[in-house]
Amino acid sequence: MDQPPHQNHSHFKGKDALGHVAEAQAQGILASTEMHGEETPGRVVSGCDAARDSGLFLGLLAIILYATGCAQSHAVKILWIAAFCLLLWKAARSAWLGWSRLERLHRVVAQEKWEIEHNRQQERDELRVLYAAKGFQGKLLEEVLDVLMADGDRLLKVMVQEELGLTLEAYEHPLLQSLGAAVGVLLAAIVVTFGGWIENVWGVAISAFFVIGFAACVSSYYAGNRLIPAVVWNIGIATVAFGSLHFLLQYFQLYV
Repeated sequence: MDQPPHQNHSHFKGKDALGHVAEAQAQGILASTEMHGEETPGRVVSGCDAARDSGLFLGLLAIILYATGCAQSHAVKILWIAAFCLLLWKAARSAWLGWSRLERLHRVVAQEKWEIEHNRQQERDELRVLYAAKGFQGKLLEEVLDVLMADGDRLLKVMVQEELGLTLEAYEHPLLQSLGAAVGVLLAAIVVTFGGWIENVWGVAISAFFVIGFAACVSSYYAGNRLIPAVVWNIGIATVAFGSLHFLLQYFQLYV
């Protein structure tokens, strides 16, 4: 019997059906998890991450420009040039990460398809374990297995969802994630620039903290995490960064 690439031993790898199912579910969870969480829409996660990073970077850059005596008109131009470059980077990186994740998912599905085509009895044993755990027993269980095994496409979908824990419909197109990142950078640039226009250094710092805190609120809301700790941690880390910049500027006597 032929074997897929990198598979040179038995389908169960020395485990019984129950052990193999447990291992496969764990692998599926790992494959379906990304940096932004399994359930949060990719465009929202990309946008929040891009907004946080852009708010911090543009805020620090703006403070350096204003603190070292750069004219406001020049500072705004430099900020928007930096924001444009950052937008290109964030958008392209989000798209690339999305494509990489889809490629990995396709590889997992292809492996499962090979197993269905070449290890049908083992797949049936796995289904028996899964549906017995759902309460199916006896003749009804066997009838369910017969129905599922009769259609290869349906069996593949069931095995991907039940055994690996993947829901393919939940994954957004990489270009949507790229768009989310671009929007995040753009909003951060607008807010930070507006803050600098109102009150130079202090306006920039407050607007940057606002962007970081708001992005933390949105991401924690979609992820179902606690709101206050998320905001406090993000603002706290940003405070360390801005505070370090302030003392370094003083140390090197760069304030005008």
